[in-house]
Amino acid sequence: MKPYKFIISGGGTGGHIYPAIAIANELKLRYPDAKFLFVGAKDKMEMEKVPQAGFEIKGLWISGIQRKLTFKNLSFPFKLISSLWKANSIINKFKPNAVIGTGGFASGPTLMMANRKGIPTLVQEQNSYPGITNKLLSKKASKICVAYDNLERFFPSEKIVKTGNPVRQDLLSIHTKTEEAKTFFKFDEKKKTILVLGGSLGARRINQLIESQLEFFKNQEVQLVWQCGKLYVDEYKKYNDLENVQVHQFLNRMDLAYAAADVIISRAGASSVSELCIVGKPTIFIPSPNVAEDHQTKNAKSVADKHGAILLKESELDTFSIVFETLMKDKGKQENLSENINELALPNATNNIVNEIEKLIK
Repeated sequence: MKPYKFIISGGGTGGHIYPAIAIANELKLRYPDAKFLFVGAKDKMEMEKVPQAGFEIKGLWISGIQRKLTFKNLSFPFKLISSLWKANSIINKFKPNAVIGTGGFASGPTLMMANRKGIPTLVQEQNSYPGITNKLLSKKASKICVAYDNLERFFPSEKIVKTGNPVRQDLLSIHTKTEEAKTFFKFDEKKKTILVLGGSLGARRINQLIESQLEFFKNQEVQLVWQCGKLYVDEYKKYNDLENVQVHQFLNRMDLAYAAADVIISRAGASSVSELCIVGKPTIFIPSPNVAEDHQTKNAKSVADKHGAILLKESELDTFSIVFETLMKDKGKQENLSENINELALPNATNNIVNEIEKLIK
């Protein structure tokens, strides 16, 4: 029998790329002689991250439609036609057994062409509120793997399987790493540690908030691990000189950052939310309002509605110090948040998704 061949398409942000790589790695474990080809968007971060993970990638000339009237939208029809044409020729040449889409611009044309050729396709939807691309793809997709309940509003219910989102496997054992984490960050074991996460690029409003609260944190006698992101590191690295404050562009050991944390302040991208459910620490979500369909607020709300986290919108940040201080004083509330968010965890997501792919190729 010939080795299986898989095309995987996803990108634009780490939240789409990481699940794509996790799925590929699990398939590779099960089928060591399988062949893999990734399809991404030409100028996006997947073109760098996927080869780093050891996989080949081809790029399409594609970007999203801007939500406001702009000249960039004039080139969209040309990009779409070019991408459909190129995706078609990639599929014809590679002849995959299945095509998997994890979201992002390139997955649209790639899965569309696979559907037209009758190749089994699987869509992995990370958010509680899907974007336009996945809604369109779902009509022809063979299976749709989701991480939240109530997505029948958007997708055909007979195709939906609730699997969860793939997460880093090293997060499953963080409760055994507390000592190692405190040593790694050279922290005072008697003080509470606050972990601030704004995503790989960074989050302007979260960074501005933390900067404005540095005196307050000092009075609260807490220590900060502040991941400010690539775009903002030059602006904020000066605060490394303060006692009990560590500013990082990027955290290479996320497992240890989570293990060290007593309370986490975070954006609410899909993969962050899935990770934080597994980590099970008291969390304050500050969702980005600048994303498609405001999906971060919806992701955070789905956890907050089950009493698993505190949701603080950017428009409510003037109440941050009260919310934070109240949480720090209330041990019972911290324990409740931890237990409730942990109950939403789906740690076997990658396995479950690959089980669904196996059913399609068998």
